[in-house]
Amino acid sequence: MADDLLMIVPTRGRPGSIPEIMKAWDQTGATADILFAVDTDDPELTAYKKHQAAFKDDDRVRFTFGKRRRLVGTLNQQAVKHAKSYRFLAFMGDDHRPRSHGWDARFRECLSGGPGVVYGNDLLQGEKMATAVAMTSDIVTTLGYMAPPTFVHLCVDLVWLDWGRGMGRITYLHDLILEHLHPAAGKAQTDAVYEECNSREQVGADGAAYYAYRDEGGLEADLVKLRKLVEEA
Repeated sequence: MADDLLMIVPTRGRPGSIPEIMKAWDQTGATADILFAVDTDDPELTAYKKHQAAFKDDDRVRFTFGKRRRLVGTLNQQAVKHAKSYRFLAFMGDDHRPRSHGWDARFRECLSGGPGVVYGNDLLQGEKMATAVAMTSDIVTTLGYMAPPTFVHLCVDLVWLDWGRGMGRITYLHDLILEHLHPAAGKAQTDAVYEECNSREQVGADGAAYYAYRDEGGLEADLVKLRKLVEEA
C-alpha cells in the first residue's frame, strides 16, 4: 500500500531550519513524512549531515543529497521519484513553518476525493499564491513533473493555482497557517539564497518562463491531461 503524504523541502544554506521545522511538526501534531533535499555542494553540508544523524531515529524524517538542480529541478526529481510511493505530495520552502494543528490531516481530507490541489495561508500572499502546496500524486505521474521544468525558482506557485483552477479541483484553507518567514514579510534577514532567487535576472527569467508557459500552449496542454485525469477518477 502506498504511503500517505510526503512534504518535499529543497533546502540550501539554512541547516538551522531543520530543527525549527521539526519543532513545528511536533507542535502541530503532524504525521506527514518530510524529505529535506540538500545539495552536495552546499557550504553548510556538514551541518546538514549532523541534523541527518540527529533525526535518524525519527521515521518521519528523510534526507537526500544530490547535485544542485535549483529549487524546481530538485523538487521535480524528488516528486517523480516518490509519486508512486505516496498518495499525496506536498512542497514548502525551508522558510515555511506549519502553525495550525492537524494541518496535514486537513490536506489529506481535502485531497481524498480525487485529483486536486490544496494550499493554506502563508500570512504573506494568502489566497493569491500557493507558496506551500499539496496535491494528489497522480498529477505528478500524469505530467511527469510537479512544476514546469522551464522554471528555476519563482512563479511556480502561480502555476499550481492555474492547474487547480483549470481542473476545477482547488481548495484554499484560509485558517490553515503555513507561515512564510520571508524578508518581504519582515520575518527573516536576506541571505545568499534570497539574493540569488530574487535577483533581477531570476525574476525576469522565471517571469518570462511563466508567461511563455501560460500563453504559448504549455498550460493548456497540461490542463488537457489533468482534466482527463479528473474525468477518469
